[in-house]
Amino acid sequence: MIVKAPAKINLTLDVLHKRGDGYHEVEMIMTTVDLADRIHLTELASNKIKVESNNGFLPTDKSNLAWQAAHLLQTRYSSRAGVSIYIDKHIPMSAGLAGGSTDAAAVLRGLNDLWNLGLSMDTLADIGAEIGSDVPFCVYGGTAIARGRGEKLEFLPAPPPCWVVLAKPAEGVSTKDIYRKLSFDNMKHPDTSKMKAAIENKDYDTIAACLQNVMEPATFSLNGEVKMIKERLQQYGADGAVMSGSGPTVFALCKSESKAERLYNGLKGFMDEVHVVRMMGTLHAAVR
Repeated sequence: MIVKAPAKINLTLDVLHKRGDGYHEVEMIMTTVDLADRIHLTELASNKIKVESNNGFLPTDKSNLAWQAAHLLQTRYSSRAGVSIYIDKHIPMSAGLAGGSTDAAAVLRGLNDLWNLGLSMDTLADIGAEIGSDVPFCVYGGTAIARGRGEKLEFLPAPPPCWVVLAKPAEGVSTKDIYRKLSFDNMKHPDTSKMKAAIENKDYDTIAACLQNVMEPATFSLNGEVKMIKERLQQYGADGAVMSGSGPTVFALCKSESKAERLYNGLKGFMDEVHVVRMMGTLHAAVR
């Protein structure tokens, strides 16, 4: 069985406050793009879980979220079957694009069918929340406002189609360090309601104008290249540009393919990880 695992981007990302449990309360609008990993699942006669990948930097031990997803299903539902998981990696790692979370979500969806577990998507999303905050969204795909730690989802229609240019610098950032540097005193919060209305009204221009991520100042202070990439995308004529997640990937929206290609060519000369993709924003077929 082969399961597609698309990346996500944050059209808005707001951090409201630090919670009593140590997590941060967030409110963000996420949607999927057609940059995707492909997860190959092969049932094993033994109850072993094996992870392999075409990317030599990807951990294949118990720290891999795809392994954790398979292990949770296996132990919770007493499956005696094992699985070989091959991750054909296309989403950049540690990029703010939910690459690990979407792989885990694809394993949950795929093993639900492969092992004939008969679990609902809501149950799979609840299991996913135990693995990571972005996994529930990745179980469903589509476009949604995520609240709480990211597990409380309000689904929205797909945004109008457009091109997305993704640019990831070589140097990563630590999400924990970024959260530590957040300053709530001077934080400029995105207008989530305005972005929601723009998506519902298929208002592309307002969507592009409302892109905002409160984590940008903290990430910029730790990695100046991220700020430079955003500024270049804006200089090259992006309709809108913003950092995804805690970074370091910055993406730009373009209504025309020719503009997207111009941005791609402008960045490709000095960085390796640049992708031109399409906005998806539709629920996975299994949950329509």
